[in-house]
Amino acid sequence: MEKLNKVQTELKAPKNQYNSFGKYKYRSCEDILEAVKPILKKHKASITLSDEVVDMGGIVTIVATANFIDSESDSMISVQACAGVDPNRKGMDIAQSFGSSSSYARKYALNGLLLIDDTKDADSTNNHGIEKVKKAITNQAKIVIDIGSEKWDDCLNYVAQNNHLGFDNLIKALGKKYDFTPKAITAIKKKAK
Repeated sequence: MEKLNKVQTELKAPKNQYNSFGKYKYRSCEDILEAVKPILKKHKASITLSDEVVDMGGIVTIVATANFIDSESDSMISVQACAGVDPNRKGMDIAQSFGSSSSYARKYALNGLLLIDDTKDADSTNNHGIEKVKKAITNQAKIVIDIGSEKWDDCLNYVAQNNHLGFDNLIKALGKKYDFTPKAITAIKKKAK
């Protein structure tokens, strides 16, 4: 998508935050959004962010999705990132723990979508005491499928025609081209029976 490439190229998201405990500068999700908004307006595009709470191997996890939408063509590219929620995190109540994990996952979804490299950022090596965090950024070349999205019917048709393969093989085959939201995987699993 040409517009996304232009936004990625033009974006400068400085590290405006400072962690006095760890003595490093970092950028927050809010810093990224503040920097990208004027560029999105210029290119007639938008970004939406959403969260979903899922269970990943017994760990409550926030799955954040960042969607880049071309306002003129309605085409969309999505990237997801995950962050575990530690309900026993020292100094935080449960709401703060969820909020912290949401911000963390959203920041890394935006990093993947906008090609922001944090490898030199101390925050990329500091897990802030969340040892159970699982990070997963989807491959940007794949389309993320959710229930009702543009390619959803194509996927359901494939499942119906190849139901004999079983759920695991269907997901493996579809996964070569698409990534799926947890809700979409659950729906496919129901159809694959």
